[in-house]
Amino acid sequence: MVAVMKILILLVVILIFQVISAGAADSIYDIPLKDIDGKDTSLKPEQGKVLLIVNVASKCGYTPQYTALEALCQKYKDRGLVVLGFPCNQFGHQEPGTDAEIKQFCSSKYNVTFPMFDKIEVNGANRHPLYVMLAGKNSPFAGDIKWNFTKFLVGRDGKILKRFNSPVKPDAPEVIQAIEAALTLK
Repeated sequence: MVAVMKILILLVVILIFQVISAGAADSIYDIPLKDIDGKDTSLKPEQGKVLLIVNVASKCGYTPQYTALEALCQKYKDRGLVVLGFPCNQFGHQEPGTDAEIKQFCSSKYNVTFPMFDKIEVNGANRHPLYVMLAGKNSPFAGDIKWNFTKFLVGRDGKILKRFNSPVKPDAPEVIQAIEAALTLK
């Protein structure tokens, strides 16, 4: 009877582990996302490209960084850079709008053409799995996001290369240098 119980417990533990593992993404490209229009998506279409992932907000002192983000998108898109915007309302409630309002704001005020996504949380108990990968304990750049417009540079291989905090502008020399270095790697 004891042996049967041990086997049952072992099977339950294995089953629980498999369920937990199935929910965890193996790579940044496998994480389920929703785009700004609410459609299910992922970063799979961007595989093999250099990604600049940014948590954005419409009513922040750093909001004008949208201009430089769009300029980077235009300048480097033919070489393989993709800028990705993830609205977040966790910092001073500076992204209070709906996804439709955010999309309208970004296109009308800053002519944003790069992909925008559904509003997410980047810290805390409800941290989106993308940000668990970018800033969680297993990230090379672990630690809570401090404010809006924190930028992560991801290489063509899906590895996180750099983290730039909010005050670092998208067109700052260190960002440009890191992007150009990542774009030259195949």
